[in-house]
Amino acid sequence: MEIPKELESRIDEVITHYPVSKRSAALPLLHLIQEHFGYVSKEAIPWIAQKLELEPINIYELVTFYPMFRQEKAGKNHIRVCRTLSCAMAGGYELMEQMCKAAKIDRSHSGGHGNPIAVSEDGQYSIEFVECLASCGTGPVCMVNDDFYEGVKEEEVPKILEKYQ
Repeated sequence: MEIPKELESRIDEVITHYPVSKRSAALPLLHLIQEHFGYVSKEAIPWIAQKLELEPINIYELVTFYPMFRQEKAGKNHIRVCRTLSCAMAGGYELMEQMCKAAKIDRSHSGGHGNPIAVSEDGQYSIEFVECLASCGTGPVCMVNDDFYEGVKEEEVPKILEKYQ
């Protein structure tokens, strides 16, 4: 795995923030890797483990436990739809279907542990269900990249996605 010098410098700097235990830098390093490459590859796991003087399983268990880490590349614009109870009752599942339709995403090929995302054929969008986006009173809610949308109505979906074309 080839890590650009700028990224490795940033990683080395982040590790210095955890002088008592390098292990505590695992999550920040995973975020940096995913931010740079778009996902956490199989090669990144042992690389991070070695950097932190850990076993690869220590990093792998984080990647597979936390849903914010992807093991495959997402689309250019990543959509997260909340499916926690309050959003589900407010139309979260319907919002997922509307987003998929508008983004031309076929979710039948997604799912499974470690790969809960589906990507549009053109790579423009990807989508996944997530647990709780912390706006339970304003469901259904979703995020596109880092932009947050509350109380999303069916007719708003195409306009939301239009911003990302």
